[in-house]
Amino acid sequence: MWFDIYGFPYHNDPMLAYAAEQACKVDGSFIYLSATPPQEMQRLVRSGRLPHARVPVRFHGHPLPVPQHLTMTSVQTCLKRGILPRSLIHTLRKSLEREAQIFCFVSRIAHIEGLLVLLRRSFPGVVIEGTSSKDPFRAEKVTAFRNRAISLLVTTTILERGVTVPRSDVFILDADSDLFDEASLVQMAGRAGRSKDDPAGRVVFASPQWTRSQRGAVSQIRTMNIIARRKGYISKEAPR
Repeated sequence: MWFDIYGFPYHNDPMLAYAAEQACKVDGSFIYLSATPPQEMQRLVRSGRLPHARVPVRFHGHPLPVPQHLTMTSVQTCLKRGILPRSLIHTLRKSLEREAQIFCFVSRIAHIEGLLVLLRRSFPGVVIEGTSSKDPFRAEKVTAFRNRAISLLVTTTILERGVTVPRSDVFILDADSDLFDEASLVQMAGRAGRSKDDPAGRVVFASPQWTRSQRGAVSQIRTMNIIARRKGYISKEAPR
């Protein structure tokens, strides 16, 4: 039996895990697939108690984009002040200039509308939209984003996995939020660099603090690149 343990809805669903165990034959085997295995599974792998195969590189043979940290005030503070930090505007502009599709992840649905106002004011003429699990037009907006009709999409972790958009850059605002653990940060960062035509992508962790989850996510991505280079899986470095 095959399971993506961090895909919806298996992760953190004890009822589904129980159902899977009951469905497996007595002499059957479980094969788990995950880009972000939980800590307990990682410990089992390190101890040699869980056989595994690690795939540290994407099909195009380029390294995974390593997130960069951008120090900025929280989104809540930006909304109260009615202005975005110059550092964020400058970094977003660089992505827009290279005609990237920008994922802008936020930790709270309540922040989306206010952030859209500030972004549209800072980038007039750029098509900017927002979506979340409460948006009845979410599917249409994702399609428009994928088709480049939308340049910047403000969203929540609802789009952290299962969505591939060519030539993507990823910005995670309030990356120090308790709602973003190491696994979710890696998943969101994984939206960048998926295309062979734009394998570098850019990933920005924007936050006031540099947290353990952010450090862990960066370390995990760097480790995969180190393993891929050591094994000769990286055919060439992505242009920057």
